[in-house]
Amino acid sequence: MRTGLYPGTFDPVTLGHLDVIRRATALVDRLVIGVAINRDKGPLFTLEERVEMIAEETADIARDSGVEILVHPFENLLIQCAHDVGAQMIIRGLRAVSDFEYEFQMVGMNRAMNDDVETVFLMADAHHQAIASRLVKEIARLGGDISNFVPPRVEQALKARLAPTK
Repeated sequence: MRTGLYPGTFDPVTLGHLDVIRRATALVDRLVIGVAINRDKGPLFTLEERVEMIAEETADIARDSGVEILVHPFENLLIQCAHDVGAQMIIRGLRAVSDFEYEFQMVGMNRAMNDDVETVFLMADAHHQAIASRLVKEIARLGGDISNFVPPRVEQALKARLAPTK
Protein backbone atom coordinates (compact mmCIF):
# COMPACT_ATOMS: atom_id res chain seq x y z
CA MET A 1 0.00 0.00 0.00
CA ARG A 2 1.41 3.37 -1.04
CA THR A 3 0.97 5.90 1.75
CA GLY A 4 1.61 9.59 1.30
CA LEU A 5 1.83 12.30 3.93
CA TYR A 6 0.68 15.83 3.07
CA PRO A 7 1.73 18.07 5.97
CA GLY A 8 0.80 21.63 6.84
CA THR A 9 -0.79 23.84 9.46
CA PHE A 10 -3.94 24.29 7.36
CA ASP A 11 -4.96 27.45 9.22
CA PRO A 12 -7.32 27.43 7.41
CA VAL A 13 -7.52 24.80 4.69
CA THR A 14 -7.77 26.53 1.30
CA LEU A 15 -8.88 25.58 -2.19
CA GLY A 16 -5.18 25.33 -3.04
CA HIS A 17 -4.67 22.71 -0.32
CA LEU A 18 -7.72 20.79 -1.54
CA ASP A 19 -6.41 20.88 -5.12
CA VAL A 20 -3.13 19.31 -4.00
CA ILE A 21 -5.01 16.72 -1.93
CA ARG A 22 -7.25 15.83 -4.86
CA ARG A 23 -4.28 15.38 -7.20
CA ALA A 24 -2.24 13.50 -4.58
CA THR A 25 -4.91 10.80 -4.44
CA ALA A 26 -3.78 9.72 -7.92
CA LEU A 27 -0.37 8.84 -6.46
CA VAL A 28 -1.27 6.89 -3.33
CA ASP A 29 -3.64 4.32 -1.86
CA ARG A 30 -3.79 6.11 1.47
CA LEU A 31 -3.23 9.80 2.10
CA VAL A 32 -2.51 11.12 5.57
CA ILE A 33 -3.11 14.82 6.04
CA GLY A 34 -0.61 15.79 8.73
CA VAL A 35 -1.90 18.78 10.68
CA ALA A 36 1.07 20.43 12.32
CA ILE A 37 0.83 21.72 15.85
CA ASN A 38 3.00 24.79 15.39
CA ARG A 39 2.93 26.87 18.55
CA ASP A 40 5.26 29.48 16.99
CA LYS A 41 2.72 30.40 14.30
CA GLY A 42 -0.14 31.12 16.72
CA PRO A 43 -2.92 29.62 14.60
CA LEU A 44 -6.32 31.31 14.36
CA PHE A 45 -8.12 27.96 14.65
CA THR A 46 -7.48 25.32 17.28
CA LEU A 47 -5.96 22.01 16.30
CA GLU A 48 -9.34 20.33 16.75
CA GLU A 49 -11.06 22.89 14.52
CA ARG A 50 -8.43 22.50 11.78
CA VAL A 51 -8.65 18.70 11.92
CA GLU A 52 -12.45 18.84 11.72
CA MET A 53 -12.41 21.31 8.79
CA ILE A 54 -9.99 19.14 6.81
CA ALA A 55 -11.92 15.95 7.55
CA GLU A 56 -15.16 17.60 6.37
CA GLU A 57 -13.61 19.08 3.24
CA THR A 58 -11.81 15.88 2.19
CA ALA A 59 -14.68 13.41 2.73
CA ASP A 60 -15.96 13.86 -0.84
CA ILE A 61 -12.43 13.62 -2.27
CA ALA A 62 -11.89 10.31 -0.46
CA ARG A 63 -15.24 8.96 -1.67
CA ASP A 64 -14.73 10.08 -5.27
CA SER A 65 -11.13 8.85 -5.51
CA GLY A 66 -11.50 5.62 -3.53
CA VAL A 67 -8.41 6.62 -1.56
CA GLU A 68 -8.41 6.41 2.22
CA ILE A 69 -7.79 9.89 3.63
CA LEU A 70 -6.84 10.22 7.29
CA VAL A 71 -6.27 13.41 9.25
CA HIS A 72 -3.39 13.11 11.73
CA PRO A 73 -2.20 15.87 14.09
CA PHE A 74 1.54 15.91 14.76
CA GLU A 75 4.07 17.95 16.71
CA ASN A 76 7.27 16.03 16.06
CA LEU A 77 9.67 16.18 13.14
CA LEU A 78 8.01 15.72 9.77
CA ILE A 79 10.26 12.78 8.92
CA GLN A 80 9.29 11.14 12.23
CA CYS A 81 5.63 11.71 11.46
CA ALA A 82 6.15 10.03 8.06
CA HIS A 83 7.64 7.05 9.86
CA ASP A 84 4.81 7.00 12.43
CA VAL A 85 2.09 6.85 9.76
CA GLY A 86 3.99 4.47 7.45
CA ALA A 87 4.38 7.00 4.64
CA GLN A 88 6.77 6.25 1.80
CA MET A 89 6.40 9.77 0.43
CA ILE A 90 5.89 13.30 1.63
CA ILE A 91 3.74 15.40 -0.66
CA ARG A 92 4.37 19.12 -0.84
CA GLY A 93 2.56 21.77 -2.82
CA LEU A 94 4.52 24.49 -4.57
CA ARG A 95 3.15 27.89 -5.54
CA ALA A 96 6.27 29.80 -6.54
CA VAL A 97 10.04 29.55 -6.92
CA SER A 98 10.46 30.87 -3.38
CA ASP A 99 8.55 27.82 -2.08
CA PHE A 100 10.98 25.55 -3.92
CA GLU A 101 14.06 27.09 -2.30
CA TYR A 102 12.72 26.38 1.19
CA GLU A 103 11.42 22.93 0.25
CA PHE A 104 14.72 22.00 -1.40
CA GLN A 105 16.50 22.56 1.92
CA MET A 106 13.87 20.56 3.79
CA VAL A 107 14.21 17.61 1.41
CA GLY A 108 17.95 17.53 2.01
CA MET A 109 17.54 17.53 5.76
CA ASN A 110 14.78 14.91 5.67
CA ARG A 111 16.82 12.64 3.38
CA ALA A 112 19.79 12.95 5.75
CA MET A 113 17.54 11.68 8.56
CA ASN A 114 15.73 8.98 6.54
CA ASP A 115 16.52 8.36 2.89
CA ASP A 116 13.69 5.81 2.54
CA VAL A 117 11.07 8.57 2.34
CA GLU A 118 10.73 10.42 -0.97
CA THR A 119 9.38 13.92 -1.36
CA VAL A 120 7.00 14.61 -4.23
CA PHE A 121 6.22 18.16 -5.31
CA LEU A 122 2.91 19.09 -6.88
CA MET A 123 2.64 22.50 -8.48
CA ALA A 124 -0.45 24.40 -7.45
CA ASP A 125 -3.02 24.80 -10.18
CA ALA A 126 -2.71 28.22 -11.84
CA HIS A 127 -6.05 29.26 -10.31
CA HIS A 128 -4.70 28.58 -6.82
CA GLN A 129 -1.07 29.73 -7.00
CA ALA A 130 -1.65 33.00 -5.16
CA ILE A 131 -3.61 31.44 -2.30
CA ALA A 132 -1.86 31.45 1.06
CA SER A 133 -3.66 30.85 4.35
CA ARG A 134 -1.92 33.87 5.86
CA LEU A 135 -3.25 36.14 3.11
CA VAL A 136 -6.74 34.62 3.25
CA LYS A 137 -6.91 35.42 6.98
CA GLU A 138 -5.76 38.98 6.35
CA ILE A 139 -8.33 39.54 3.59
CA ALA A 140 -11.07 38.10 5.82
CA ARG A 141 -9.92 40.21 8.77
CA LEU A 142 -10.26 43.34 6.63
CA GLY A 143 -13.72 42.35 5.38
CA GLY A 144 -12.71 41.24 1.87
CA ASP A 145 -14.30 38.52 -0.21
CA ILE A 146 -12.53 35.18 0.33
CA SER A 147 -15.03 32.98 -1.51
CA ASN A 148 -12.55 32.31 -4.33
CA PHE A 149 -9.93 31.04 -1.89
CA VAL A 150 -11.66 28.74 0.61
CA PRO A 151 -14.65 26.36 0.64
CA PRO A 152 -17.97 27.82 1.89
CA ARG A 153 -17.81 26.12 5.32
CA VAL A 154 -14.32 27.47 5.91
CA GLU A 155 -15.42 30.92 4.77
CA GLN A 156 -18.23 30.85 7.32
CA ALA A 157 -15.85 29.67 10.06
CA LEU A 158 -13.43 32.51 9.25
CA LYS A 159 -16.18 35.11 9.26
CA ALA A 160 -17.49 33.83 12.58
CA ARG A 161 -14.02 33.79 14.15
CA LEU A 162 -13.11 37.25 12.89
CA ALA A 163 -16.48 38.91 13.52
CA PRO A 164 -16.13 42.02 15.67
CA THR A 165 -17.22 41.50 19.25
CA LYS A 166 -19.89 43.77 20.60
